[in-house]
Amino acid sequence: MISLAEILVLRGLMPIESLDSVGTSAASDEFLISELTGKGKVTEAQVASARAAQLGIPFVELGDYPVDRAAVEMVPTALLRRHEVLPIAIEGNRLIIAMADPGDVIALDDVRASVHLMVHPVLAEQSDLRAALARFVRSDGELSDLTTAIVDESSATAESMQISEASDDDAPVVRFVNLLISQGIQDHASDIHIEPGEHELMVRYRIDGVLHIMQRAPKNIQSGVISRLKIMSDIDIAERRKPQDGRMSVRHADRQIDLRVATLPTVWGEKVVMRILDNTNTAMSIDQLQLLDRNARVFRESYTKPNGMILVTGPTGSGKSTTLYTTLKAVARPEINVITVEDPVEYRMPGINQVQVNPKAGLTFASALRSILRSDPDVVLLGEIRDHETAQIAIEASLTGHLVLSTLHTNDAPSAITRLIEMDIEPFLVGSALDSVMAQRLARRLCDRCKSAYQPNPQDLVNLGMGYDGSEAPPTLFSPVGCSACSNTGYRGRVALHEIMPISEEIERLTVSRASSLEIKHVAVSQGMSTLRVDGWEKARLGLTSIEEILRVVA
Repeated sequence: MISLAEILVLRGLMPIESLDSVGTSAASDEFLISELTGKGKVTEAQVASARAAQLGIPFVELGDYPVDRAAVEMVPTALLRRHEVLPIAIEGNRLIIAMADPGDVIALDDVRASVHLMVHPVLAEQSDLRAALARFVRSDGELSDLTTAIVDESSATAESMQISEASDDDAPVVRFVNLLISQGIQDHASDIHIEPGEHELMVRYRIDGVLHIMQRAPKNIQSGVISRLKIMSDIDIAERRKPQDGRMSVRHADRQIDLRVATLPTVWGEKVVMRILDNTNTAMSIDQLQLLDRNARVFRESYTKPNGMILVTGPTGSGKSTTLYTTLKAVARPEINVITVEDPVEYRMPGINQVQVNPKAGLTFASALRSILRSDPDVVLLGEIRDHETAQIAIEASLTGHLVLSTLHTNDAPSAITRLIEMDIEPFLVGSALDSVMAQRLARRLCDRCKSAYQPNPQDLVNLGMGYDGSEAPPTLFSPVGCSACSNTGYRGRVALHEIMPISEEIERLTVSRASSLEIKHVAVSQGMSTLRVDGWEKARLGLTSIEEILRVVA
């Protein structure tokens, strides 16, 4: 059989002289793969394609392949996950399955025994295969089976038995909870909501900022599921009358994922919300925030200064923390001291001193901030400015040579000034301390695979007030369609809309004179500030999002 090295030479991916040093054995093939891919000389897809040619079987790129869902549903979900194989087509009495290792005879035999058809393997790149499995192989059927098993077991047991089962790793309730979390991570959900109702337990995932109902389960599995989540999060399972907070870590696809857990007593039982804290989402650069040119310049001028206060404003779930951590990553260097005070610490960052607020121990935002200012910090990140005392200390810190980053809950950038003044901070201190304010929203990003171009009606665009005045031909915009890559939503991922207001001399004078946020906004816009809606319009013109999505997230 021709070796992998010889195929790569024939395809012009490596020089013929390399054969002398590499050899043509199976062992040398494995060495060759790690050597070439490690140095970036060939891609994993090129190696997979060469290996398929070596084995004499087809190579498929699953990203563009029209996978037959009927074929996927023929094989049990657990089996597909265990062997990492994906059925992609049915041809007569043959089932075509994509595999990263077509030599895995155990996987082939298991699939053949399951479907009672001939099985024909094709080769796919492993990362491509895992992404396709995440799209097509869902836990819904397996969750339904586990729900039935839990109901059958719990029908003859007391609630105390359910709680003991919640500690047993093999119990159906444990596997049910593990699958819920695993599927939420696979679906790139930001939150998992487990909500008790009068007659059922409902599970919803927040994906790209929108909640989707993922599972409805019988009411009698509620106690076991809630107890299991409390055990995993180190929360008191006996306390049901008051809200509690906890934290858990799970392994998923060789990564450690943290989840922040909060319980809330409702009339039908305790609701549990799990915030998925995936550290890979914060490994961003400023460029990845996709600020428009003017906003990028203003923001860079602010965070590169040695002192001053930068505020990021917006509602819960608008990406404020991600923006702050990205900024922190840009300014953090070994020669400066960076300290954060957070409630809770969502993402652990190496090289940064992170302090967790603990009100029960007397460690509040204000007391922690006083203490860390005695630790000689250069940059201070405050999770949130909530009260007068915290705001006062933060502003004084920014006026005494520290760069202070924090968040505030306001609807737009100009409102941050009036909000601080409402906290009884002297207007002249606000004007002097603030350097810039960024308001932010998250809009769903159009799926690049299926978005559709169209020509909008000029008058409709003028009426929307997004910055288009009708003086020129309307640009080509895009609308969502829906495909397998985006779960038929038309959107995949999110893009941030920004409104960045630098504090100019005129805005500082308006602050001192206690001007309204509307007056401040007029001046900021006249000085070049793009409002959230205008920034959204520019990103719609770039094909990143849709007009409908901008109107959904921006007033």
